[in-house]
Amino acid sequence: MSVITQPTDLLRRQDPQMADVLDGEARRQAGTLQLSAAENFTSPAVLAALGSPLANKYAEGYPGARYHGGCEYADLAEQTAVERAKALFGTEHANVQPHSGSSAVLAAYAALLRPGDTVLAMGLPYGGHLTHGSPANLSGQWFDFVGYGVDAGTGLIDYRQVQDLARAHRPKAIVCGSISYPRHPEYSAFREIADEVGAYLIADAAHPIGLVAGGAAPSPVPYADVVCATTHKVLRGPRGGMVLCGGEFAERIDRAVFPFTQGGAQMHTIAAKAVAFGEAGRPAFTTYAHRVVANARALAAALEERGFTITTGGTDTHMITADPAALGVDGPTARGRLAAAGIVLDTCVLPYGDQRGVRLGTAAVTTQGMGEPQMRRIAELFAAALDGEAAKTRTEVGELTEGFPPYEE
Repeated sequence: MSVITQPTDLLRRQDPQMADVLDGEARRQAGTLQLSAAENFTSPAVLAALGSPLANKYAEGYPGARYHGGCEYADLAEQTAVERAKALFGTEHANVQPHSGSSAVLAAYAALLRPGDTVLAMGLPYGGHLTHGSPANLSGQWFDFVGYGVDAGTGLIDYRQVQDLARAHRPKAIVCGSISYPRHPEYSAFREIADEVGAYLIADAAHPIGLVAGGAAPSPVPYADVVCATTHKVLRGPRGGMVLCGGEFAERIDRAVFPFTQGGAQMHTIAAKAVAFGEAGRPAFTTYAHRVVANARALAAALEERGFTITTGGTDTHMITADPAALGVDGPTARGRLAAAGIVLDTCVLPYGDQRGVRLGTAAVTTQGMGEPQMRRIAELFAAALDGEAAKTRTEVGELTEGFPPYEE
């Protein structure tokens, strides 16, 4: 990566307090291990687009049909992002305006469903997302969600159960996707079940979509009626969302995003999405995506050697979910000890019992240039941190990250 500047002299002169905050965050990211499965490092080019004059532009509507004047360059930015997304994912239509993955999912519901409709999705106790029927979320309050689960022994989706639930409840839509499932969904199986009961198929591909772009994961596009995704995580773009679909759903999706669920688009973020899509279309990104998976598998194997129980027995993606109970700690305790040692990750539900495990991903460390030797070293640092050696491990984490800066000075 090329040089990325710290907060500018202008910001420091005008607002030294905020300059210190941004300096601190840059040091935190560079000096600790970023293993959150939902995070990555964007390129300096993506950051440049985020900080561009398009941040000043109001552009409600769509290219060629805006509610504000002066949108000629905003239109060009959005058209570029749309065309690049369509080419990257082989889809007929792309809406790049959603502000987040949650916004993208809710727009899909708005386009295809009516309040009170039944939806079949992965249950929250098994890794379903907030938008998959949480009672605290609009999805759980407006729609009747039925949750499918996973096999308690293998942690894998039980497709027979999905089929039985679909036959019993006749949902209007089926959602496939999870925030803590490290294997590839069988999109063809979901498609067959949806067709049998006359349901729409919505793929929430927020986590795997970057691997899809790099050819390291199967694509849901040929199977799902609508694909919802984020543009960060493995895709390495700005924080945001998008919706992909066939031409028959294009108008409904567009109206569901604007004006039904959102107002003015964030044009600087859309420009940054376009930059990221362009980067993801290059051969170097294909290499990167496959390295992400190789690193995840190496890290999962090394953690298993040190006593972690790896759910589903491994991973096909950037994501690892693990139970540290055999080491005498639960997920929240493990996260706290690891954080004290400079290792940043999340907790997650487990496919059995009521305890939480840990969820981690290899997207960010792979962007930094780490490989399988470093994955084995990270597993050693995990074990040391959980043994209570936080201070010593924190020093060793700093030594490791010093050799792999996320941005060159």
